[in-house]
Amino acid sequence: MIDDNAVDRYVALYVMKKYAFAREVLEFDMATDALSYLQHNQNNSDRLPQIILLDINMPAMNGFEFLEKLSEMPLCIKQSCCIIMLSTSLNPDDHKRAHESPVVKQFLNKPLQQEDLAVISKFYVEALN
Repeated sequence: MIDDNAVDRYVALYVMKKYAFAREVLEFDMATDALSYLQHNQNNSDRLPQIILLDINMPAMNGFEFLEKLSEMPLCIKQSCCIIMLSTSLNPDDHKRAHESPVVKQFLNKPLQQEDLAVISKFYVEALN
């Protein structure tokens, strides 16, 4: 989960734990830290995330800038991650840009809810095939 807002991360984590969605959740408040983590673990597939919940509006590096940097990373990293945009953005350009991205599987609005977990699971399973 990459989101600069601690409350949004807390809510998403609560929902994921309540419905036993994930074995482990990594939290990053800055996209740059998440990129560093991915680079550091590129040769350890067990440490790479299967799903990334990515916020759009963050300081230093926004979600779309993160996606640009991710596109430059080794294939093993890009193939291991199913990316879901999770944002409060109502900007139609953000929605369009997310849907046009080849790596973003879905755009969901915050806060994360139980119903969203089924959507995320569906796209994760499709990404595996």
